[in-house]
Amino acid sequence: MHRGDATRNEGGTGSPVSMLEELNTIVESAGLPVETGVFSTTAPDEYVVITPISEHFELFSDNAPGMNIEEARLSLFSKGNYGAKKRQLVRLLLTAEYLVSERRYIGLEEDTGYHHFAIDVAKEYMEED
Repeated sequence: MHRGDATRNEGGTGSPVSMLEELNTIVESAGLPVETGVFSTTAPDEYVVITPISEHFELFSDNAPGMNIEEARLSLFSKGNYGAKKRQLVRLLLTAEYLVSERRYIGLEEDTGYHHFAIDVAKEYMEED
C-alpha cells in the first residue's frame, strides 16, 4: 500500500509504507518511546503503545477495492501531566493527514501510577495493483 499522498507534490515518496511505520515515526518525532501492542521493556515515565484496530475497503470500482482504510489507537501513558504531549501528538497526526476520530481519557491506573489517554486515528491508503 502507498500513503494516500504518495503522488502529491508536497510529500510522499511513492514507496510502500505501513500505517504502523508512519505512526511510529510521528510518535518518535514527539520525543516519546513507542511500541506496538505492549511496551516490552521497563516503561519510562511517558510512552505510547500503538494498537491496530481495523482495516476495511472503500471506493470500489469494477468490483475491486481502490482504498484501504486503516484504524489504530495510540495509548499515551504518563506519570505526570500528559496535556502538552497529547496536544503535540494530535497536531502531528492532523498534519500527517490522519483523521482523529476520538480522544479519550481512560483513567489513572492506580497500580502503576500512569494516566492513560487514548487517541483513535484512521487513514486512507491506496490499494496496489
